[in-house]
Amino acid sequence: MTRPAPLFTPVLIVGCVVIMVSFAVRASFGVFQIPIAEEFGWLRSEFSLAIAIQNLAWGIGQPIFGAIAEKIGDRKAIIIGALIYAAGLVFSAWATTPFEMQAYEWLVGFGIAGTGFGVVLAVVGRASSDENRSMSLAIVTAAGSAGQIFGAPTAEWLLTFLSWQSVFLVFAGVVLALIATLPLMRAPEAASKAELEESMGAILKKAFKDPSYTLIFLGFFSCGYQLAFVTAHFPAFVTEMCGPILPGGALYSIGITSTSALGAVAISLIGAANVGGTLLAGWLGNRYSKKYLLAAIYAGRTIAAAAFILVPITPVTVIVFSIVMGSLWLATVPLTSGLVAHLYGLRYMGTLYGIVFFSHQLGSFLGVWLGGRMYDIYGDYTLVWWIGVGIGAFSAIVHLPIREHPRTVLAAAR
Repeated sequence: MTRPAPLFTPVLIVGCVVIMVSFAVRASFGVFQIPIAEEFGWLRSEFSLAIAIQNLAWGIGQPIFGAIAEKIGDRKAIIIGALIYAAGLVFSAWATTPFEMQAYEWLVGFGIAGTGFGVVLAVVGRASSDENRSMSLAIVTAAGSAGQIFGAPTAEWLLTFLSWQSVFLVFAGVVLALIATLPLMRAPEAASKAELEESMGAILKKAFKDPSYTLIFLGFFSCGYQLAFVTAHFPAFVTEMCGPILPGGALYSIGITSTSALGAVAISLIGAANVGGTLLAGWLGNRYSKKYLLAAIYAGRTIAAAAFILVPITPVTVIVFSIVMGSLWLATVPLTSGLVAHLYGLRYMGTLYGIVFFSHQLGSFLGVWLGGRMYDIYGDYTLVWWIGVGIGAFSAIVHLPIREHPRTVLAAAR
């Protein structure tokens, strides 16, 4: 009998660290909405556009960094990404106009792409055994949520004694420190002989002609819209729209005395709940149809968002929504990336998942920018919230026709 392959490997551990730090910094940007707008007198849509551009750059950069990793190596791609990420944060710290902030967020977005899911999930996927792959992808995704747990509260805490510019510089230093962990990230080439002989152009052509790949691409759009809108606007939404936190209550007694603090804690709660939700999704992905699990997750998000906006917004409903939405938050990522690997193999998983992720980031761009724009026009987020409910329902439906057969089967059928 052969010993089962270990689940926790150096590659998995380093991948978790990289994703955790990258996402901790990224998830904190919503906390800066109000401080930056108040210092410069910017419209809400102006900083929102900067975050939207960041998400768009992340989406554009993801397949690029996936291809770079597959050509020159995963670690070199992550080093490039970390350097660009840190540079974007440093430049952003000195921005004084909306145009400058928006321009520098292109760098931040590309940096996130180089240190984010596309590169890290691909290297972890290649380093994992077949029986551990779905769970390994889920653990790395959950690490992103762990970063979200402390990212926004840490930014909120640092802002109590540092300027927002100084907080950006601190975050830049933390991102650069990731480079020291990379010597441990050595992944074997886990691909079949046929996959190694097949060119990137050939597999991309095969994927683009496959209706299932198109459906995955379309379905991931709403995930980006919902997650980016909540990450960028939920702290401000809670600050301004939530009922007061009353003295003597449970929240007040543990130090959450303002809706501003509750907004940051809500992002943290989403991240905490998502750790469990993502790990459960990875476990289920090894046992059940990934497309039906994805449809169920999108349907659950749709119901949760609709219910939240229909009831009075109070500290209790904010907490309940954060936990429910968090349990479904990044649960789509191990299932979507695992589905791409299952259909088209591991050799070009980074590039193929990166292209699908571009759809996610198009949704992110729209969710963040539209949130700020609709707020400036109407003074609240109601309309943009209901748009998210509609496209969430669309994603639940569009996953149902996907054919879960490996690409080798598709090729043989032609």
